[in-house]
Amino acid sequence: MSRVFALVDCNNFYASCEKLFRPDLADRPVVVLSNNDGCVVARSKEAKALGIKMGVPVFQIKELLEKNNVVAFSSNYALYADMSARVMRTLEEMAPAVEVYSIDEAFLDLSGVATAINLTDFGHQIRQRIQQWIGIAVCVGIAPTKTLAKLANHGAKSWSKTGGVVDLTSKERQRKLMALLPVNEVWGIGGRLTKRLEEAGIHSVLDLADAPTKLIRQQFSVVVERTVMELNGESCIELEDIPPTKKEIVSSRAFGERVTELAVMHEAVSEYVHRACKKLRQERCQAKRISVFLRTSPFSDHQLDPYYSNSRSAELSYPSDDTRDFLHVANKLLNAIWKDGFRYAKAGVMLSDFYAHGVCQQDLFATSDTVRGNSALMGLIDQINQQMPNSLYFASKSAKQSWGMKRELLSPAFTTNWNGLPKAR
Repeated sequence: MSRVFALVDCNNFYASCEKLFRPDLADRPVVVLSNNDGCVVARSKEAKALGIKMGVPVFQIKELLEKNNVVAFSSNYALYADMSARVMRTLEEMAPAVEVYSIDEAFLDLSGVATAINLTDFGHQIRQRIQQWIGIAVCVGIAPTKTLAKLANHGAKSWSKTGGVVDLTSKERQRKLMALLPVNEVWGIGGRLTKRLEEAGIHSVLDLADAPTKLIRQQFSVVVERTVMELNGESCIELEDIPPTKKEIVSSRAFGERVTELAVMHEAVSEYVHRACKKLRQERCQAKRISVFLRTSPFSDHQLDPYYSNSRSAELSYPSDDTRDFLHVANKLLNAIWKDGFRYAKAGVMLSDFYAHGVCQQDLFATSDTVRGNSALMGLIDQINQQMPNSLYFASKSAKQSWGMKRELLSPAFTTNWNGLPKAR
C-alpha cells in the first residue's frame, strides 16, 4: 500500500491564540514578543502586511507599532501549550496515526484513507473541525512523503485559492509546485546548504529533485540524498508516533533584572531544576548528570559591566528523577562557579545521561520501597501542580521571583486558570 502523509500547520499560532479570546482584535495587527518582551517572535497576518519582520527588536519598531495601532503580547506559554494540546487531540480523533512535530505542527499518516474519502475533501474536513471546535485556522499539505507534505503545506499557506489544502499525491502537481519554489523552501535545507546548492547550479526545488542521487551524496551528504529521494516520492522518513527520548533537557531563561546576589541566584537555579525535573518525569526517564551554568550579558559594555561565564557538572551516584536529588547537587555546583561583583543576565541547568526506569542498579543502601516512595511523592507533586499550578514546591524555590522574565504584556491564561476566564459585565 502506498504511503500518504499530511502536514497540518496552525496559521500564525501564537498570534491566533491571543486573538481567539479577544474578538475586538479580529482585524487588528497583533505581535507576540520573546522572553523579557525583547523581540517579535510571532505575527498575525495583519502585522505581516505592515512589514514587521520576525526577530526584530521591539525598540526598533516602537513608532511603527504605535502608528498602526499594533497590539503586542508577552509570550503566554501556558495558553499556547493548552491550545496546542487541543489541536493535537482533535487530529488524533481524525487520523490513524499522528506525530506531533512541534507546538503548532503535526504529521498525519493517511495511508488507506483515500479508499474511503477524497484526500482534498478530508483535508478540508480537518480544517473545518479544528476551526469549529477550537477556533484556530490550519493549513493542510498532503503528499506521499513527509518532505513533499511540507512543500504542499507551504503551497496551501502561500496561495489562498487552494482553500488551505494542497494534495500533492499527483506526480504532475508535485513537479509543477517544485518548479515554482526556490530550493531553500525544502525541509532541512538551511542557508549554508542553499548557497552550496546554488553554486552547483541547483536553484529550484525541481532542480534538486532532478539531481542525480549519487552525485548529491558525493558532493553533499546522505541526508541530502535522502531529501532528493523524498522529493521524488520515495518515503525515507517514517512517522514517529512515539516521540524519541530526549538526550538532554535544558531549563534556562534570561533574567528580567540583573542578578547580583547569590541567594537570589540560588532561587533562580532551584526554579530551573524544578522545571527540568518535571520534564524529565514527563519523558518517563531518569538522569544521572546535571550541569549548572551562568553568564553576564555578552552585549553590555564590558568596561562598565565585565563579562563572566562559567559552568560545572556533576554525576549522581545513581539515576534519579527526584527533584530533591538534583537540587542538592545544583546548589553545590552554583556555589563553585559563583563570583561576586558581576551582574548576571542568564543562568540555567541541563540534565543528561538518561536511563529508563529500572535499567541502572540503585544505591546499595536504597531499598526498593524508598525508590517507589520517591517516585510516588514526585508524581503526587506533579499531579497537584497540574491541577493548581505552582501550588506545591520545595522551599529553595521562592514564590517571589524578582529575577523573573519581564512579561508586562501578558494575557490571561484563559484555558488553564480559573482567574483567567473572561468575565461578563
